[in-house]
Amino acid sequence: NQGGWPVVLKKRRNGYDGKGNATIRNPEQAPAAYVALGHDGQDLYVERYCPFVRELAVMVVRSRTGETRTYPVVETRQKDHICHEVLAPAPDLPPELAAKIQDMAIRAVEAFDLVGSVGIELFLLADGSVAINEMAPRVHNSGHYTIEACPCSQFENHLRALLGWPLGDPSLITPAAAMVNLLGSSDGPGWPTGVEQALATPGAHLHIYGKAESKPGRKMGHLTLCGEALDTTLQLAREAAAHLRFGG
Repeated sequence: NQGGWPVVLKKRRNGYDGKGNATIRNPEQAPAAYVALGHDGQDLYVERYCPFVRELAVMVVRSRTGETRTYPVVETRQKDHICHEVLAPAPDLPPELAAKIQDMAIRAVEAFDLVGSVGIELFLLADGSVAINEMAPRVHNSGHYTIEACPCSQFENHLRALLGWPLGDPSLITPAAAMVNLLGSSDGPGWPTGVEQALATPGAHLHIYGKAESKPGRKMGHLTLCGEALDTTLQLAREAAAHLRFGG
């Protein structure tokens, strides 16, 4: 490996939520990673590891007419390659950098001639530069907060874009919004316990996806809270989400 370690081994297709990739930190880990990812015959490729300091995301909407709008840049917080929290807007992000990220995202969507809501995930590096990590050509988990926090959600704007209608306002209507993903803790039923306790938190918006079965780490729903300050809003959202348990 002339580029040094670590590297990231990825499947060419069907990767999501940490599935389909493996970080290889030394040559000894390579054979096991190859076997783990290559057992189904899919092609694999290797990328240089990107030493990021934060993960960011932005939703872009592009209409069939060519009109484009961007939602605010958000911070996504991951654990075990799965998004656990989304903070809107991304805290302590200089406005000029946010504008640069939105411009990059628009140009990426236009380069692929995509239509609809598109999730753009990015790495913020230690030197202040940004790199696009992933494009999801669909409504995206990092944009679910827009249902409560924006005049026009990513879902409504997706339909507007496909129909060629004027795009709606993607700006925030609240100073802060925090979304917490609700993950399955074990195998079991898809309906959670603790709903009444979670909804006792003022302003808590609960979305349950209706999946029949819970599995460990599976996204089963999300909870969003809007507020005046991001730190307190996030703390309240965490406390509300902690009441919910999927899988029994």
